[in-house]
Amino acid sequence: MKFLLYALLALMVVPLQTTLLHYVIILGVRPDLGLIAACLVGFFGGELDGLILGLILGCFQDILSAGDLWINVVTKGGAGFLAGLAGRHMAHITPAVLTIGLVIISSLSSGVFLYAMNPATVDEIWVGVRSTVLVQVGFDAAIGAALYAMFRRRWSDDRMVTEGAL
Repeated sequence: MKFLLYALLALMVVPLQTTLLHYVIILGVRPDLGLIAACLVGFFGGELDGLILGLILGCFQDILSAGDLWINVVTKGGAGFLAGLAGRHMAHITPAVLTIGLVIISSLSSGVFLYAMNPATVDEIWVGVRSTVLVQVGFDAAIGAALYAMFRRRWSDDRMVTEGAL
C-alpha cells in the first residue's frame, strides 16, 4: 500500500512541478514540491522512505528538466534521508520543528544548486543567496508547514502513542 501511495505521489508531484507551478512565482522563485514531498515523507515515514521517494522524484525531475543531470537526484534523495533521520529522533513533530527542519534542508539543497552554478566571485554568491536562496527557503518552508497543517490529523504522533505503536 505504501509503495502505491509513493508511486502515485511521484507521478503527481513532478508533472505538477513542471506545468502548473510556472504560474506560482514569488520574486522569480517557484516552490520545490519534490523537496517538500521528500522531506514530509522522510519526517513521517523514516529515512529509507524519504530516501527512496526523494531519489525517484529527483530522477523524474532530472529527466523532465533541462538542468544538470544528477543534481535533483542527490538533493531530493539527501533531503528525504536527512528529514527521516531528524524525524526518527524527534519525540513529537510540531509545526515549528517541521518548519525549522524544512528551512535547514531547503538551505542545504539551494546551496548545492548555487554551487553547481559555479559563481566566480563572492559578490555573485551573495547576490544568489539574497535573490534566490532566501526566497526559496521561505517559500518551501511555508508550503511544507501548510501541507502539514492540512494533513496534521492523519500524521498525528499522539494517535500512535495512545495506540501503543511507540
